[in-house]
Amino acid sequence: MAADLSQLVKAYDVRGVVPDQWDESLAELFGAAFVQVTGATAIVTGHDMRPSSPGLSRAFARGAAARGVDVTEIGLCSTDQLYYASGALNLPGAMFTASHNPAKYNGIKMCRAGAAPVGQDTGLAEIRQLVEEWSESGAPEPTATTPGTITRRDTLKDYAAHLRGLVDLTSIRPLKVVVDAGNGMGGHTVPTVFADLPLTVVPMYFELDGTFPNHEANPLDPANIVDLQKRVREEGADLGIAFDGDADRCFVVDEHGDPVSPSAITALVASRELARNGGKGTVIHNLITSWSVPEVVREQGGTPVRTRVGHSFIKAEMARTGAIFGGEHSAHYYFKDFWNADTGMLAALHVLAALGGQEGPLSQLVASYDRYASSGEINSTVADQQDRLAAIKTAYENRDGVTLDELDGLTVTAADWWFNVRPSNTEPLLRLNAEARDEATVAKVRDEVLGIIRA
Repeated sequence: MAADLSQLVKAYDVRGVVPDQWDESLAELFGAAFVQVTGATAIVTGHDMRPSSPGLSRAFARGAAARGVDVTEIGLCSTDQLYYASGALNLPGAMFTASHNPAKYNGIKMCRAGAAPVGQDTGLAEIRQLVEEWSESGAPEPTATTPGTITRRDTLKDYAAHLRGLVDLTSIRPLKVVVDAGNGMGGHTVPTVFADLPLTVVPMYFELDGTFPNHEANPLDPANIVDLQKRVREEGADLGIAFDGDADRCFVVDEHGDPVSPSAITALVASRELARNGGKGTVIHNLITSWSVPEVVREQGGTPVRTRVGHSFIKAEMARTGAIFGGEHSAHYYFKDFWNADTGMLAALHVLAALGGQEGPLSQLVASYDRYASSGEINSTVADQQDRLAAIKTAYENRDGVTLDELDGLTVTAADWWFNVRPSNTEPLLRLNAEARDEATVAKVRDEVLGIIRA
C-alpha cells in the first residue's frame, strides 16, 4: 500500500511522527527521490540530536548512494551548519530535524546546491509523488552500475570560521552572555563559534538530548525562556541568547531579562549590514514585522521590501532583488553572505558585536529599534477561515483613512495602527498580529478584531 504523505510533506519540508508516519524505509525512498529530482551527482547530509535522526539520515544516504550518488555526511550539526556545507561544497543537502517540535517528531529540510530551498513549488511536490509511487510499487531497481560512496566530513570549525569572518568580535568590550541551547544543536555549535572571543559564556542545557528534558526547544513560546530570563538576572549578565532545537533561530533577552522583539533585532542587524555596504542595499521583511524595520532601513539609506510570511518567500525575494539581509518576526534571519539562507548564529554575532562596540546596555541600544506597541501573535480557532476574513474585510473596507491589502491573509492599515490576520496552512486557525503607536490603541484594535474573529 502506498504511504500517505499528505500529513508528512509540508509546504517547505518533511515533518511527522516516527515511526507512526514515517521510518527508515521511507527515508531511503526520500533519498532516492531527492537525487532524481535534483539531478545531483553528489549530496551532503546532516542531522540533529533526536534519537531517530542518525538512522533516518543514514537510510536517506543509502537511498541516494544506490543511485550512484556520492554522499558526504557531516553528522551532528545545526540546520545552518548544513546550509553552510551546501553552500561551501556547492552540493544539494538534506538536514534531518524537526526543529522545535516534540521528541517523537522528525523531518527533513532539503536544499539544492548553494543552500537554495526545496519547497512545494521547487521540487518537493515531485519528490513526494515519487515516494508515493515507489512505496506502492516498490522502488525501481537502482540505475547505477556502481553505487556512490558515503564518507564522513567534519565541517564545524570551517562553519565557525566562516561566520567569524563576517562579523569581527575580536575588539569588543568583554561581555557576559547566558546561552540557553534547550538541549538542542546550539550546545554543539556555540562552544566552537564563541571560542576565544571576549565573552564569558554561561551555558544552559548544552547537553544534546532529543527528548528535551528541561523545556521545549521553541523560544517563541514565552514559557520556554523563563529559565534564561531568571539566569540573566542572577548572573548580572549583559544579555541572554536562546536557540531553537536545530539552532537556526535565535532569541535575545536584555540585561533585565526582558525579551527583545525579533523585529528590533531585524532592524539592528539591517542597519549594520547596510553600514557594511555603504548605506546601500535591499532588506527583506515579512508583513508582520514592526513598522520600525522599514523605517530604520530607509533612514540608513536602504530599500525595504515587504513579503509574505515564510522562508521560501523571503529566500525567493532575496534572490530576485539581490537583498543583503532579510528578517522575520519568528526570529529567522537571512544573509546574502550566507547563500541567502537563515542563520540564528550569525544574527547572534551581530547583536554581540553591536552591544560590545559601545558602552550602553542592550535595553538602551535596542530602544531606538523598538518604536511601537504590539499585540504579539494571537491564534483563534475558527470553523471557517475565509468566512471570518470576509467579515473583517466588510467591517473595515469602507472606513476613512484605512487601506486594505491581501498579500498574505488580510492587512488593514491606518495612520497610527495596522493589523494582519492570516490563516494557518495546517490548522483551523486565524493568526492576528497588531501594532500601534501606543499600548491603548493596540489593545483597542486587538479587541475589536478578535471580537469579529470569535463572533
